[in-house]
Amino acid sequence: MGNSKGSSRVRAAGALVFLGTVIFTLAMLIAEGLRPTYSVSQRFISDLGVGANAWVFDYAIITLGALIVIGGILLLTSGWKQVWVFTIVITGIGAAGVGIFTEGSPDGLHTIFSAITFIFAGISSIAFIVRKDTMLRYLSPIMGIISLTALVLFETGNYYGIGQGGMERMIVYPALLWATAVSAFLMSYRGEA
Repeated sequence: MGNSKGSSRVRAAGALVFLGTVIFTLAMLIAEGLRPTYSVSQRFISDLGVGANAWVFDYAIITLGALIVIGGILLLTSGWKQVWVFTIVITGIGAAGVGIFTEGSPDGLHTIFSAITFIFAGISSIAFIVRKDTMLRYLSPIMGIISLTALVLFETGNYYGIGQGGMERMIVYPALLWATAVSAFLMSYRGEA
């Protein structure tokens, strides 16, 4: 769908993903700063979602998830039906779930939503290789491979000196960087779906 309405939706989707990524990244840094004893290398990211000032992290990750879902829906209604669009919607649902079901939630819901977010964010960046209209298609799978490899290392307890928190960030940071790059591509989009 190359019409201007479709292109406008694609650009709006990019803006939403960018906004969500920026809000979450800054809120995570603020939440870390509000806890002087918090160790980035030893503590889980989701530890920021419980206790004092938890609202900073929880609202930000819910917002991130919601904006990604809305952005994905805009892409789908613009005729973009590639796998990566569906998987980013799932990623957004997972991210929102992480903030809704914080650590200690019953039935392991927090762990389930964290796993959904981690897995589908990595899959999304690998699946982006189908986009033939951007050089990002060559770099995108690298980010997904880094993220999913870090997930395997994290789950098997292989932290290689950077701690469990550091390895978890090696899952999350490539996904955030990928989302930022994709959002720039989408915001400048003028072509066909």
